[in-house]
Amino acid sequence: MTEALGQLRHYPDPAYGDLRHALADYHQLPTDWVLPGNGAAELLTWAARDLAEAGTDCHLLTPAFGDYGRALAAFDVVVRPQSLSLEGTGNLDLAASWPGPQATGILINNPHNPTGRLFTLAELEPLLEQFATVIVDEAFMDFVLPDQQPSLIGHLDRYPNLVVLRSLTKFYTLPGLRIGYALGHPDRLRRWQRWRDPWPVNALAAAAAIAAVSDTAFQQRTWGWLPPAREALFRGLQAVPGLSPLPGAANYLLVKTATPAPLLQERLLRSHQVLIRDCLSFAELGANYFRVAVRTEAENDLLLTALRQGIAV
Repeated sequence: MTEALGQLRHYPDPAYGDLRHALADYHQLPTDWVLPGNGAAELLTWAARDLAEAGTDCHLLTPAFGDYGRALAAFDVVVRPQSLSLEGTGNLDLAASWPGPQATGILINNPHNPTGRLFTLAELEPLLEQFATVIVDEAFMDFVLPDQQPSLIGHLDRYPNLVVLRSLTKFYTLPGLRIGYALGHPDRLRRWQRWRDPWPVNALAAAAAIAAVSDTAFQQRTWGWLPPAREALFRGLQAVPGLSPLPGAANYLLVKTATPAPLLQERLLRSHQVLIRDCLSFAELGANYFRVAVRTEAENDLLLTALRQGIAV
């Protein structure tokens, strides 16, 4: 980013040639199958407009990331929700959950937010035949070990109805830079490009994104650290009376709590200056759940201590 400071006296390349080339190389795709954006949130806006222009309803697995509702409501897309069971861990017949006509769309994320559930290719592939438009938000997929990622990116060349959204703000800890990208058929991405402002990604964000996807040492360190750290936190949460964590594949865990999450949140803030994320923004979860990030061993231990004391009050 320091090296790119000199670029600030110029407008960014509206085609983002260097950035698209780096992302295309990373995923082994042609460059015209890549569209960088101002975070995945901007690209969700154009996905929603795409659904609206096609006149299709949108099937949505709930609980769901709140920004999906924002984007879909902006273009008056009719949402058809389908609840995800929080209890089961076996394979789901997702296609059977939506026995609607083919002239509809679906928006789903994998790993799922907020549960952290990782859907398999066997669960997802039937959707590609069933729906006119399939938008898969893979914002947290980078946290999954490469040989275990059930990404649909490899299906793009066979399914022009598929769009995969990726975020660089989660895995690389760059939320303030606002950088993400869509992968899909060039005709669709060119349409999205026509709808939006000419320079959605600033020069520093583009430079950081190019550096991030080439930082293999950071990627390997993260993949080596996260699974054991997440498992240790999961076991620690299981040992706290009144807490039931759900297994997850991302960098967070969803936890069911017998103590209302807002009350527990207030206690932890007052006693330990530790903040847990309540799930009140997810209507299906309410006060019965909270979500925590997997952090360093010391921070995770502090969280567990705070939770034990907060519940015992």
